This record gives sequence, C-alpha cells and structure tokens, in this order.
Amino acid sequence: MLPGTVGVVDYGMGNLLSVLNGFEMVGAKVSLCRGPDDLRIVDRIVLPGVGAFGACVKSLKARGYWEALSEEVTRKKKPFLGICLGMQVTARKSTEGGITDGLGWFDAEVVRLTPSDPKLRVPQIGWNDVSHEQRGPMHVLSPGTEMYFVHSYSMRCADQTDVAATCDYGGPVTAAVLRDNIFAVQFHPEKSQCPGLRLLESFAKWRP
Repeated sequence: MLPGTVGVVDYGMGNLLSVLNGFEMVGAKVSLCRGPDDLRIVDRIVLPGVGAFGACVKSLKARGYWEALSEEVTRKKKPFLGICLGMQVTARKSTEGGITDGLGWFDAEVVRLTPSDPKLRVPQIGWNDVSHEQRGPMHVLSPGTEMYFVHSYSMRCADQTDVAATCDYGGPVTAAVLRDNIFAVQFHPEKSQCPGLRLLESFAKWRP
C-alpha cells in the first residue's frame, strides 16, 4: 500500500469508478470525497471530469468545493491531479458556451480545438503520442508514450513553463500542465492502460 490517502472529488461530472479502480490497482489508498469536508482529511486530491466547463464550475460551487479546493491545494499545498475537464477548470477562464471564470491556478484560457487539418475531427477521440518533459509525475513515462484523449477544448497557457506535455492534433495541444504541487492532464490516464496506471502510481508517490 502506498503512503497517504488519495481523495477523488465527487461533484457529479467524472469517471469516478474507473479513476478509483486505477488507483486501487497500483496499491494506493483511495477514497471518494463526497463533500468539501472530505478534502481536509485526504493527503492528495484528484479532480476528474467529463462534460462542459460551465456546468463543472456550477456544480463545484453548488456543492461547496470551490473555496475548499483552493484552501487545500493552493494554501495547504496538497498534491493535486486534474483529469480532462478537471485540468481545464484550473485555468483562468474558458470560452466554451461564453466566458466562464475557472479556478485561475494557471494563467491560461480554454479554447475550442481548431486542427489545421480539416480531416481531423473535433472532439479528438482516441490515442495520441505525448511529448513531455521528465519532471513531476511524468518522469515515469517514456518519450512519445500514447495516451487516450476525449476532448473538444484545450488549455492555452500564457506561461509556457507551465506546459509539461503536448500532443499534435493538427497543431500543438497542451496535454499536461505542472506548477509546484499542481499537476493536470488533458488525457485520461485511467483509460490509458499500463502507461496510465504508471502515471497514477507516480502521482500517488509524488512529493512536490
């Protein structure tokens, strides 16, 4: 069993079961956070997500997570992993369905994918090679590792040092961001077979 407890945030918009199963498979102690008070008793926080940016923000606020997340992650510095929509909401704002403010942990905006090749469909669905830096939890992955993506929007970072990984989908797409104790990925590690499990294990051991 890996040290510490990984808390997966349940706010009604995520692949919770597959994320929980993924962490259990790599020997992590994992629990479901059903409210903001649960965030205070875990050592690491995972925010999954599938759906629209605005609905995500609305649900996090309605369930009391918004301020609690900033308290635990930005002030108490607990290791954080955002997955897909959970990554996007860490941005300053999104243009999906109008302008919606995010958590603002990264100086970034979420914009619709616009591949230069008209043959590439939006959303991007399927496997894609990830080019990454050997830092943070990503250090366990080999160069060009394939990960599984499902998304129509992506983060555009003002500070390129925040970008920890990219993929090519008719142009560069941000695949992961990293700053201090905050790590987030656009792809789904819980759906990415062995490489994804290695990344979940790496996050569970990560000491930023």
